[in-house]
Amino acid sequence: MSKSDLDSGFKKAGAQATRKSARVPVTAMVKLRRRGHDNFGAKAFDFSREGCKLEFRERPQLDETVWVKFDQLELLEATVCWVDDMCVGVEFARPLHQAVFEMLAARFR
Repeated sequence: MSKSDLDSGFKKAGAQATRKSARVPVTAMVKLRRRGHDNFGAKAFDFSREGCKLEFRERPQLDETVWVKFDQLELLEATVCWVDDMCVGVEFARPLHQAVFEMLAARFR
């Protein structure tokens, strides 16, 4: 599996899927919550309106629902799209508003 496959944020069915929007390279600390687990801190990378790459302490399952908390934002429901070692790609249940995305991208670059 190539690095471009890992960073796409989408499940693969052989050929590389097209991204919904460009990703912004960031490094941000977020809070994560899994159903039935306590919140924990994690790093977020490759951020877009539709999702991001996350570094997990505990390996989640593909298609698992998780909640991502950026400072000063409500919890964002997301679905795990891919898993590779301790990094995962998640897709937000609802894309971020463009203004919110731009504010977060500027803060974390």
